[in-house]
Amino acid sequence: MAGSQEERDWLETLRVKPGQKVDLSALPTADKPNGHDKDAAEARTAEVTQSLARLQFLLYADARSSLLVVLQGLDAAGKDGTIRKVMSGLNPQGVKVTSFKQPTAQELAHDFLWRVHRAVPGKGEVGIFNRSHYEDVLVVRVHEMVEEKVWRARYEQINAFEQLLTASGTRILKFFLHISPEEQLERFAVRLTDPTRQWKISEADYTERKHWDAYTKAYEEALERTSTKDSPWYVIPADRKWVRNFAVARIIEETLLSMDLKTPKVSVNLEDIRRHYHAAVAAADAEAR
Repeated sequence: MAGSQEERDWLETLRVKPGQKVDLSALPTADKPNGHDKDAAEARTAEVTQSLARLQFLLYADARSSLLVVLQGLDAAGKDGTIRKVMSGLNPQGVKVTSFKQPTAQELAHDFLWRVHRAVPGKGEVGIFNRSHYEDVLVVRVHEMVEEKVWRARYEQINAFEQLLTASGTRILKFFLHISPEEQLERFAVRLTDPTRQWKISEADYTERKHWDAYTKAYEEALERTSTKDSPWYVIPADRKWVRNFAVARIIEETLLSMDLKTPKVSVNLEDIRRHYHAAVAAADAEAR
């Protein structure tokens, strides 16, 4: 389901172009799609989620390529909510969601991309990363877990890794869910007052908030250094959840539509199969008499 040119023009403004200088303070957290108010955007998102279900089926049937969706953002940016709202129509059999938390002892015994490569989707599949290999140039940098020369070298290592995936048939979309400090605090307040969300509360929410400026700087450089033509970053205005959901859903849809997905050619003789079918029907009728 192709969208309007007005939609596509707005989505393109969210893409970080290769070599672009990124200043997150100058990019909106509460932007709205061209031509859409909340009701219109939510209606379009519902249409797009149905389109994504059809496109996922084609991706599976085509079996020549895969899609990897990377979600990054500060605490309460809406990574879980994006997965829940945008991917709700996909067949779970063809989707793998991986949440990258603090590395285990086994993972730390390998290179930083080892655990990531194991989670990459196979052909015909959709993979979703809730946080990702980018944590190793973000939290590691902010908290000085390794020397600067180590995390700086990782930009090129990440680019090479993603080039390998692209060459192997994996399309990569990377989304930075961009929220304001004020919106984050409002979402923390909801967690405090809503019993169904209190399990998400962590002291780390507030200790990490103190590093907001450092994380912003780390994200800006990561976006600048690793947004490429084949593996782009999108900065998604995420203060309004309905805008976030619409933007992510439409970008995924446009990408899948561009992948020239086709159902494979029939590999059997259909006339033979029809004869088998009619023989089976006749046998069933005979048994029923």
